[in-house]
This record gives sequence, structure tokens and C-alpha cells, in this order.
Amino acid sequence: MSDAKGAGSRTAREAVEQALREAELEWESPSEGTYVVTLPGTRKLSTTCSLAVGKHTLSVNAFVVRCPDENHAAVHRWLLERNTRMYGVSYAIDKLGDVYLAGRLPLAAVTPEEIDRLLGAVLENADGSFNTLLEMGFATAIRREYEWRTSRGEPTRNLDAFARLTGAGDDRGARGDSAG
Repeated sequence: MSDAKGAGSRTAREAVEQALREAELEWESPSEGTYVVTLPGTRKLSTTCSLAVGKHTLSVNAFVVRCPDENHAAVHRWLLERNTRMYGVSYAIDKLGDVYLAGRLPLAAVTPEEIDRLLGAVLENADGSFNTLLEMGFATAIRREYEWRTSRGEPTRNLDAFARLTGAGDDRGARGDSAG
């Protein structure tokens, strides 16, 4: 039996490595069967994802956002409602309240195509939800950061996605600024 288990782990490791090479992702393997992958994003610049081939399963974990400063109940409800529509991974929180994506596949289901699909789900749900989670859980901090930057003439471009919170679009119109 142990030979069969070892063969399953070996096949899964080969499938993971093939998928990572084919996707041309940045990755490293700090130990046998453990992979740290950097997924490039658009809202969240990158998502670090770990894959670990165990005796029976492949686990995946990815950090999404730290514990919200505010609006915890609404953030958690949003995460739970999203979990019902997600493939391969679910939102989870750790003991500090930080938000992660976590998933597990049986080794028999691990193929390069399935790894690609799983990493796509991680990216979609980490990167695609990032601004929404920031708006819900960090609105006060975003407003404070915007005010601090504008009071000092600092650039605010990376806060453009949160103009609804900062009133940046309204201010430009009121001041007559057309430059971004």
C-alpha cells in the first residue's frame, strides 16, 4: 500500500510542476511536495499561493487580506455568501481574523489541468474581490490615507479605485482639475 501512496504523491508533484511550468508562473519548492507560487494580479498586485502535496490530498492556501479594521459582520457574511459559488477553494479566516483562500483536492484528482483551474480560482477570488474587501473592511483607513496624501500633495493614483469612498471624482469637478 505504501508504494501506491508514494506513487500518488509523486504523480501529483509531477502534475503540479508541469502546470506551473506551462503557466509560466514564478514559483519555488522549499521542500519536496511544497510549492510557493506568485500569481500576478490587477487589483492586488500579486497573490502568494502555497500548494502542498500530502499523503492523500493536495492543499492550497493563499493570503487575501488582513483582518478588516471595521464592518466585520458584513465582510464575513459577504465571504460566506461567496463561498457557495466558488470552485475548489473557500474563504477562511485564521485566529487573527486574516482572510485566506483554502482548498483541498484528493491526489487522484490532481492533473495539470486541474491545478490550472484551481490556481485560476485562487486568482479570481483573491484579485477579483480585493477592492471590494478593502472598501468593506478598511473604508475609514482609505479615507484617512487619501486625506493625508492630498494634504501633503502626495500622489493618490493607487487610490483611484476607491474614488467612491474618497470623493476624489467630486473634488476634481469642484476644483476644476482635469488632470489625474
